[in-house]
Formats: sequence, structure tokens, C-alpha cells
Amino acid sequence: MEFDDGAGCVLSWCLMAVVGGASLLAAWRLGLMKRYRVETSSPRHGGERVAEVLKAHGVKYLFTLVGGHISPILVACEKIGIRVVDTRHEATAVFAADSVARLSGSIGVAAVTAGPGLTNTVTAIKNAQVAETPVLLIGGAAATLLQGRGALQDIDQLSLFKTLCKFCSTVRTVRDIVPVLRKAIAIAQSGTPGPVFVEFPLDVLYPYYLVQREVIPKNAPKGLVGKAINWYLQNHLNNLFSGAWDTRDVSPLSVDFPMATDAEVQSCMEMVSRSKRPIILVGSQATLPPTPVNKLRSALESLAIPCFLGGMARGMLGRDSPIHIRQNRKDALKKADLVILAGTVCDFRMSYGRVLTKHSKIIAVNRDKSQLLKNSDIFWKPTLAVKGDAGSFLIQLAEGLKGYQAPSDWTQSLKEEDVKKEKANSEKSEEKLEKNLNPLKVLHHVEHLLEEDSIIVTDGGDFVSTAAYILRPRGPLQWLDPGAFGTLGVGGGFALGAKLCRPESQVWIIYGDGSLGYSIAEFDTFKRHKVPVIALVGNDAGWSQISREQVPLLGSNVACDLAYTDYHTVAEGYGGKGFLLTTENEEKMDDIIRSAQEECRNGTPTLLNILIGKSNFREGSISV
Repeated sequence: MEFDDGAGCVLSWCLMAVVGGASLLAAWRLGLMKRYRVETSSPRHGGERVAEVLKAHGVKYLFTLVGGHISPILVACEKIGIRVVDTRHEATAVFAADSVARLSGSIGVAAVTAGPGLTNTVTAIKNAQVAETPVLLIGGAAATLLQGRGALQDIDQLSLFKTLCKFCSTVRTVRDIVPVLRKAIAIAQSGTPGPVFVEFPLDVLYPYYLVQREVIPKNAPKGLVGKAINWYLQNHLNNLFSGAWDTRDVSPLSVDFPMATDAEVQSCMEMVSRSKRPIILVGSQATLPPTPVNKLRSALESLAIPCFLGGMARGMLGRDSPIHIRQNRKDALKKADLVILAGTVCDFRMSYGRVLTKHSKIIAVNRDKSQLLKNSDIFWKPTLAVKGDAGSFLIQLAEGLKGYQAPSDWTQSLKEEDVKKEKANSEKSEEKLEKNLNPLKVLHHVEHLLEEDSIIVTDGGDFVSTAAYILRPRGPLQWLDPGAFGTLGVGGGFALGAKLCRPESQVWIIYGDGSLGYSIAEFDTFKRHKVPVIALVGNDAGWSQISREQVPLLGSNVACDLAYTDYHTVAEGYGGKGFLLTTENEEKMDDIIRSAQEECRNGTPTLLNILIGKSNFREGSISV
């Protein structure tokens, strides 16, 4: 909203007040109550209250794309030391907040303007919901008296986000800012984490004198009608600011975590101690607070049960753990007599539970009941279903089974099969393709050159799925992928948040050339905010994940073709450094990758544009 002293604006406020005459009695009663002081001379504004709450909750970064509706929040955050990071798209701001939440174990925060600013975040917020990430989305809104009357960018925003967020609320007065935000942040982190949305109308964010200039008409109608209008508007204004600056508790509310019972842990201990071929499938949910990831790693190593790691749990056991099994999961599940699903869900990633066999005992642990029992009515049945935190459950299990070690012959047999598959992948990387570089060879070279503290962000289809077989994160919370929603476009935002959280780490974005298009403009953000990351682009001039099935099934490659675009030049146009890797300079591959790493160490965001060929490595895989 732009403030306007013109008569047209003033008259519009008057007309709205007349239309709102039905509220006169309520306003009169509120005016008589005088429960709070109204400091009409205070230069303070609601944005300061927002910043106070965020600071008290340990928020270090606020991601945004600037808009007049939210300017007071941005300015106030900057003043008290919260770093405001502006992006080139609102979705990126939410993805960055999502990344911060995952890596820090606290709330991630994004603030965007009203209307299209908020609608641009919908996909990113849905991704956070599916990935179970606690994100606070702050949105601007039209002034309270203007809502529903055709104001700039005014839509029903709460209805839009109610199905996407755990909690949605609009702040109607300045005194409500603190309690609403504290409640929202606690809800976001409690139970099964997820996004929350709080809407801030213009007039609860700007100072009294500016809002008064807009609310109180200078040339109201004469007589009784004019007095009534003026009285109504003055009461509305007083209600907005009454008690605005009274001292309030801004500290965090308690956060609730569901925990397994002692009886459930004991039952699991008994099943594990009797099993001969146990397996643990660790999902992203196991990495959530309150369990420290390093403590969870120690618990898994103590149990020595073979583990498959998915999502954010990748890297949990380091690069070369003897109990980490990366390949042949389906075959291993067929042989197992006990399977622990620790935050792993029986959705499409588990063939809806069909990969589980009837002769196996199944222990499922999940904070969310619907995820805990997903598809159990059709394809599988849990022997024990535990509604609780998966990470804490595994730690309790390890403490109760001190001295226990899974049968070594079982673990060794799985590891031997793992080594065979890894060797086959390595051999396949040396195959010459008809055109351009073998993507497996490129990824093997990157794998050998990755620094120990590197964080890997994945954003793409075919090339990224191939990378998941080759690249091995060196430790916990060093792998970021979108999760079960399969969202493209997370790369720029995830990398931005990751590098801010871990400035000492080298952050890699593994892009497909299709997904790169969503966030390549964020190289401008990386440069302006001095956030050097490395983007590795597998450029095969097409949407290969789709083409792989569309052509044989439907006989057409329509809409799947792209071009071998000079993405390295685009990155340089935004102030970064670009490298092109082709068959012509293949012998210098390691040198080029090292040069990109060095540019990154020197503070320059870098993009490696790698022309790759079509490989049959993932032949038969489908994307639906």
C-alpha cells in the first residue's frame, strides 16, 4: 500500500466506515473499556515487535523478497542484528528458510509481500510441509479496513495456506503480534514439524502517525454523519495501537516432542535381540530435534545393525561405515527377518510397502500417525507401530541393548554385495558414450575431490538420481534434497541457507540442466550477499528423466528437448565464475574441478557447466 494524502483516498476511508457502520456499537464498547494505553506520539512500529520475537527465538537470518507491505519488519530486523537476505524469487526465500531449519534444528523464517508475493511461495511451503520442516512464513496484507474491498494485492490469503500449514493466523492489533508469533513458532516445531503462516496487515506494522494519516479523513462529511465516521475510525485506530508497547514476554514457548513409551522400547529390544538378520531404514525424520545427530550416529554404530540411509539421513554414518549399506535395498529387505522403519515411510519410495515381506517383523516409528501406518491396510502390517520421535527411539534402543551387536556374517554379506555394485558402477563410469562425457565418470571425479565438510544440495531428475548412487556425504546433515514432494527449484535456496549456516563448508548444488532454470538467477543473490557456492550442472540438453519413459511408452519426445546452453556464461553475467567441461578438455577434469573449488574458497560463486551424454545407467526407472 502506498500512503496517499489525496482527497480520493480519504473519502474512500470515509465510505468504508459508513459501510462498516454495523461495527459502531462494538467499537463504542471497546472505546469505553480503555483497557490499554494508546501512545499516539510513539515513533515505534509493529515491525519492531516482530523483530524482537524473532531475535528472542534465536533467528539469525530472515529471507525475503522486498515489498512495501513488510518493509517495517525488514528494517527492524536489520537494526537488531538479524541478517536480512533478499532473493530473486519468493520461493527461494522459503527454500532458504527450509534449509536453515534443517541444518540448525530451529525455526527458519521467510517474509514476503502480500498477494503475488505469497502465492509465489505455495510450492516451497508445500515442500516444507511434506518434508516436515518448521518454517515460519510471514506475509504482508492489505490494511484491516481495506480487506475485501479491492485493495492492492488483497486476496484471501489464510484460505490459501490453511491446507499447507499447521497454523494460520492474521494479526489484527499491534498488541497481538507477540503472542501470535510465539504460538506459531512453537506449533511449527512441536509434534510433527511443519510450516506456519502469520499474516500482517499494513496498519499493524507501520507507526501510529502514518496509519492515522490514512485512517482519519481531513475533509470528512459535515454534520452528524461526519462525526460518527470520525468517531468510528478513531476508535478503530485506538484499538489497533492500544497496549502496543506494553512489556511482553517474547521468550520461546515450550515445544512438545512425541516419545515412545518404555514398554514400546522394551518390546523392540526383545525383537532385536532375537533377530538374525535385522535392518534399520533411517529417514529424514530421525534427524529432527531434540536428538543431536552425532549422538544418533553413535547409537547406530553401537547397535552395528546394517543401515540404509535416506533423505536428510544420508551421510549419518560417514563415508565408509561398515554398517552403511547403499545398494541392493530390495534384495536385502527380502532376506531380513526384522526391519526397523525409523522415520521411513511406506510411500512410493518403498513401493508403498510392497518391498517388505510377510516373514519379516516390522517395527515402524514415526511422529505422524498417518505416515506411520501409510498403506499398512493394503501391502504391509507393522508388528509394532510406535508414534514417537525416531531419533530418540534409536538412542533408547542402543542404551537398552548395550553390548549387543548384529550378527557379523549378516552385515558382511550385505556389505560384500554393496562392494560388488559399487565396483560395477565404477566400471560403468569408464564407458565411452556416443556424445559428450559419461555422467558417472564426472560424478566419480567429483566424489574423490569433495572436501570432508562439503554439503551436497540436490536439485534435478536423471543426473541427480545418478549422483545419489555415486556421491557420499562425509557426515550427518551434509545432504539436502527436497524430500518426498520431488520439487524442482530447491537448489538456489537450499544452498543459500546451507552456506549461511555453515560458512566454513563447501556447498555444492548438483543440478540437472532442467532444474537449473528455476534458480540460476540466484547467482546474483550469492554474489551480492557474499555466499560462494559451487553449482555442478549435468547438461544433456533435455528433461531426461521424463524423456526416458515418454519416448518408449508414447513414441514422442515433445517438450523434453532443451539446448546445450552456455550456463557458465549466464553465471558470469550475474557476477560469478563459470567453467565449461567437455570431451575436448576431459583430461583436465580434475584441474577444472579444483579450479572451481579454489574460486569458491576465494569468495566467488562458481558454476561448472558439464556437457554429458545419454547413459543407460538408470534404464527402466520411471518418474511417476
